[in-house]
Amino acid sequence: MKQLIQSFKTGELGLFDVPAPVCQDNGVLVQTTVSLVSAGTEKMLVDFAKKSMIAKAKDRPDLVKQVVDKMKKEGVKNTLEKVFTKLDTPIPLGYSLAGSVLEVGKNMSGVNIGDRVACGGAGYANHSEINYVPKNLMVKIPDGVDDIDASFVTVGAIALQGVRQTEPKLGERVAVMGLGLLGQLAVQLLKANGCKVIGSDVDPDKIELAKKMGADEACHAADLIKMSDDFTNGRGVDAVIIAASTASNQPVIDAAEISRMRGRVVFLGMVGMDIPRNDYYKKELDLRLSMAYGPGRYDSNYEEKGIDYPYDLVRWTEQRNFEAFLGLIEEGKISPKELITHTYDYDDAMTAYDLLEGKIQEKYLGIILEYKNQINLAEHKTVKRTDKIIGNDKVNLGLIGAGNFTKSVILPSIQKVGDYELVGVCTSTGVSAEGTGKKYDFKYLTTDSNEIFANSEINAVAITTQHNSHATLVEKALEHKKHCFVEKPLCIYEEELENIANLYGGESLLQVGFNRRFSPMVQAMKKDLSGQIAVNYRVNAGIIPKDVWIQDRELGGGRIIGEVCHFIDTCSFLIQSEVVSVYASTVNKSNQSIPDEDNVNIVLNYANGSTATIAYYAYGDSTMSKEYLEVFSNGVSMEMHDFRELIIYKNGKKSKEKSTNQDKGFINEFKAFNEAVRTGIPAISFESIYNTTKVTFKILESIKVGTLVDVK
Repeated sequence: MKQLIQSFKTGELGLFDVPAPVCQDNGVLVQTTVSLVSAGTEKMLVDFAKKSMIAKAKDRPDLVKQVVDKMKKEGVKNTLEKVFTKLDTPIPLGYSLAGSVLEVGKNMSGVNIGDRVACGGAGYANHSEINYVPKNLMVKIPDGVDDIDASFVTVGAIALQGVRQTEPKLGERVAVMGLGLLGQLAVQLLKANGCKVIGSDVDPDKIELAKKMGADEACHAADLIKMSDDFTNGRGVDAVIIAASTASNQPVIDAAEISRMRGRVVFLGMVGMDIPRNDYYKKELDLRLSMAYGPGRYDSNYEEKGIDYPYDLVRWTEQRNFEAFLGLIEEGKISPKELITHTYDYDDAMTAYDLLEGKIQEKYLGIILEYKNQINLAEHKTVKRTDKIIGNDKVNLGLIGAGNFTKSVILPSIQKVGDYELVGVCTSTGVSAEGTGKKYDFKYLTTDSNEIFANSEINAVAITTQHNSHATLVEKALEHKKHCFVEKPLCIYEEELENIANLYGGESLLQVGFNRRFSPMVQAMKKDLSGQIAVNYRVNAGIIPKDVWIQDRELGGGRIIGEVCHFIDTCSFLIQSEVVSVYASTVNKSNQSIPDEDNVNIVLNYANGSTATIAYYAYGDSTMSKEYLEVFSNGVSMEMHDFRELIIYKNGKKSKEKSTNQDKGFINEFKAFNEAVRTGIPAISFESIYNTTKVTFKILESIKVGTLVDVK
């Protein structure tokens, strides 16, 4: 199937062959019939992507500061590699469409195959022949509404939410500044609400269109102050909706000028926001922003998991705004078709973007893409990119998951090792698969992990998905006799660990991404150790907010399972023994912005009499180094600072090793996996992997019961 994709790095834009998405439990697959090109939002994205690196940096000084801070911690080379990888990630375009349901997720009800639906949401309602859409980002289309009108659903919901923020009352006089798609829809919505409306713009055609769509008055932006005075008999408008798109601060100034005392000003468009305090203060104006489609936007529980807000507490969610907008179309109070200036066949979609970029000198407003190809899902699970021959002399890898970490760290490390043949890549979206497949020359692209396991050319699988899927995918790899590398953690529940242990027979190798043991500095420390060892590992982990997926017990497992496992493995590698008991306690804070377990002290007792303490803190200052490791053993003491400095005290002497860039062992980790597949000798024993993973669960148990817990 085809999808419209743009390179964020180069600005290259095109229709690409990608695998169809997989239908997840909380949504549906939709075959698109019509999608709307957002002349404002998409033009902004296209223009930004086409800017030079310097121009991008000037536009986002906040991100430049983050890059500089990261350079100080991780080194220039490592940081730049990650930045360029991030920029090289392709982006899907589009966020509003209509289509018909092809497949229904198992947690869905009230929707059937063949139903017509309107869908919204960046990253979901894309300009693509097939899309996966979560249940709260789609609504059924009423019989009295056709697909073309319904394709405006997202833009309509944005305009509707802006009007709701205005809280218009019957008979009030409201100004709409900017008469693009949002402004034109806002005019119609305000008229449907019984308001008197004056609109303004710099384009005479849009001014005339607003009058046609019901505006009581419409004028050039330069005449708005005088016209508003006449329109309100000198009293000022009750409310202003700023729907313009400009870097200028003038709309904000003019909005204050035309408002009555205690009027309302709502920001709907992208404008300068240098608020003139005196103008707003003297009139005691109520300044409001409108958040996209409405409540639920940017909430992963709502948009991805499908957890709705209670109807009686949150009356107008983004989905309910979708429904209300379509209802107004059905009643004849809104006429989206009147705003259409151009319609293109989807195969000619690039012409629409030539229009946006000014390559075609025509005025435009509403731009529609129509899809006429019928897609057979079964034929679009896999896309073959090349005809390269896959031999038997290398590790032939199938990759499942290609998120930011995979693209910025894992794949570059595999590439540097060499001796890997990249055969198939499976990602959750066709966009990610296409971008990753193209950059690293994978032979096949897919969105269905079963295609990776069933591929006879693949002898090893790398799993780098969200943590909750690790156990299931590892089990499938072992069942299909594929060697398996899985990024940490191995699993997020103890029952999953036992299932894997029962399934593992050693016929296929299993390695978890405990990379720190392969770091040159940790390897150097190991050489000087013997007998009983004491390890102190301090981690200045930094805050991860509660709403990030790793903090979700069902998705990420939390930070002890998802990250502390790294430090347990490093301690166990240095000590060369298994943990037999653990005691853990947390810093119990009144501030619950992050979980208590993100600030934890852990004591590990080993079978050979050694001990390790792990002090893991999230609430410290980020300018302090992240990892500090101390080791004591038989007359030897060592310090390791953030994988950039190693100090060894031995025989009364001090030696020091420094590195300009961090080396946390990623390249050596994949050298070790490659060697393990070739020789059949594991780089990390399964017993060690099992023990480390078991300890994470026992840490949580110790925190809960407040006592020492045996690891059995």
